[in-house]
Amino acid sequence: MRSEGDFIKINEWLLPLSWIYGLVVTIRNWMFDIGILKSRAYKVPVISVGNITVGGAGKTPHVEHLVRMLQDKIKVAVLSRGYKRKSKGYQLADGDTSVSDIGDEPYQMMQKFPNIFVAVDKKRRRGIERLTTDEASRNVDVVLLDDAYQHRYVKPGINILLVDYHRLIIYDKMLPAGRLREPMKGKRRADIVIITKCPKDLKPMEYRVLTKAMDLYPYQGLFFTTLEYEQLVPLFPDESSEMKIESIASSNILLLTGIASPQQMIEDLKPLCKDIVPLSFSDHHYFRPKDIRRINQCFEEMPQPRLIVTTEKDASRLYQVEGLSPEVRSSIYALPIRIKFMLDQEDNFNHKILSYVQKNSRNSILVKAKDDIKPKDSNHSGERPRRISFRDN
Repeated sequence: MRSEGDFIKINEWLLPLSWIYGLVVTIRNWMFDIGILKSRAYKVPVISVGNITVGGAGKTPHVEHLVRMLQDKIKVAVLSRGYKRKSKGYQLADGDTSVSDIGDEPYQMMQKFPNIFVAVDKKRRRGIERLTTDEASRNVDVVLLDDAYQHRYVKPGINILLVDYHRLIIYDKMLPAGRLREPMKGKRRADIVIITKCPKDLKPMEYRVLTKAMDLYPYQGLFFTTLEYEQLVPLFPDESSEMKIESIASSNILLLTGIASPQQMIEDLKPLCKDIVPLSFSDHHYFRPKDIRRINQCFEEMPQPRLIVTTEKDASRLYQVEGLSPEVRSSIYALPIRIKFMLDQEDNFNHKILSYVQKNSRNSILVKAKDDIKPKDSNHSGERPRRISFRDN
């Protein structure tokens, strides 16, 4: 089993630049702390999910957990920056929205949760104001900010900080030597800290060590989550059908990813298949013709039986590309993931979120006893996973 902090690599020769970068970030945070730069709070409940490292902490599945918990009771909006999208300004997703309009992660959420509002705007203040005042979305009851921990111009009601178990901030360094966006003391702004991607067999002693190492304040809640994989979903359902993750046991897998940290996926899938060949691209990578030729060639060179497994985020970009060989099209699957709280912490976490939304909602219907808005058990054994479509709406 890999241990905590095992994916961290420090470029020592870049430490002088990290010191300069850290100084600039520290001054910026200080200006917010003393009020020179202003943070704005909103009447609508705002929940921020983010991290202080660059990419790969599992923001999307944690935001999706919040959506699943809330969407049946209230109007939920997810507001993201829309990284690497080809549009500008504020965009509210609708039936004609493409992945290039809003970016891959918002597009993924739009496909999975058609009954919520999905919007993108680099300026989060403007995004919240548009969501809460525009005719199309003004009845929104809660805004979930995706990857906004450093966007301090907005003051969220609950600030959730994600920390990758394999890239613990206590071992990391500032950019560019490490992957910290701001000094570790930035964790004090969090109301909730979640250590993500934990091994499923984490020992009681390891929980205690991690809890002590994080050194949180009494007002901060600490939670632990791990990843669970659902059944594989074909990108092109007309050419193949869904299959259980256990079905890959005898297959050679080409793991195709364009995400920040594919290591966890590699480690998780290795024991489940015959052999695994990683084919990794940069985070949010838009696949070009030369990339498609490389994918076709790599897959053709692999021994039978063989499959291609990719992430939901990559699937949203891959579905629209041209040039994939017929065999690739019939053999490529997305692997959906969900989070699972450890130590029976899910009810406690959900209660914190629901209590906050209740007390701060603009919707008077929600101001009632918490027992009336208990979340559905997202891990119930009888629940059938939502079928995902990567087609344009």
